[in-house]
Amino acid sequence: MNAEITRVIRSAQQQIAAQAADNRFLELLEAGIVSRERLRRLAGELYPLVLSDRRSFALLASRFPTAPAGDLWLAMADGEGQALTLLLDFAAALNLTERQLRRYEPTPAAQAYPAYLAQVSLYGTRSDVALALLANVTESGGCSARVADALQSTYGFDDKAVGHFRFFADTPPSLVDQAAATLATGLSDGDDPVAAVRTARMVHAYESMFWNTLAGR
Repeated sequence: MNAEITRVIRSAQQQIAAQAADNRFLELLEAGIVSRERLRRLAGELYPLVLSDRRSFALLASRFPTAPAGDLWLAMADGEGQALTLLLDFAAALNLTERQLRRYEPTPAAQAYPAYLAQVSLYGTRSDVALALLANVTESGGCSARVADALQSTYGFDDKAVGHFRFFADTPPSLVDQAAATLATGLSDGDDPVAAVRTARMVHAYESMFWNTLAGR
């Protein structure tokens, strides 16, 4: 990465670190005091979120079809499709069918994140979402890994049931490289780095809102 890309990523990470707070849902999950009904709620909230994110990345691919951006967004849309299939395994472990997931009534605060991503995908630049991915990938992946670990060690879920969370726990280096290349291309073409940093910070805030909502905060 060149110096400008590194500077923008660090700026976003610094702003994210300044607003970071404990993930109460994870704390409750690791303590073994999240009820099965709340886990069913987690599956219910994730279902429309993944569907929305898949559409958002497909929209970005249609807006920015040339490489490296187009390749990145198509890969991410495909990844959301895989994540959706894996989510159904988690739901099945909770005795939830896909029909029940479709009928679940989502919580507005939990769905603020995918709504914001959809907005950025429609109106933002290629740099906005690329930087959000780069700045949040470590924390987001770590969160997913901790969810999977807790579900297995504390709640007894098997590998198949936690596949959705393992999938997001490990972002392929090739995807990170594509995001960095997309950010570099966007900034060189005139994308606003200040707006991109703002987007990364907002994505982090909305992801935190998702988990805090599930924790009952």
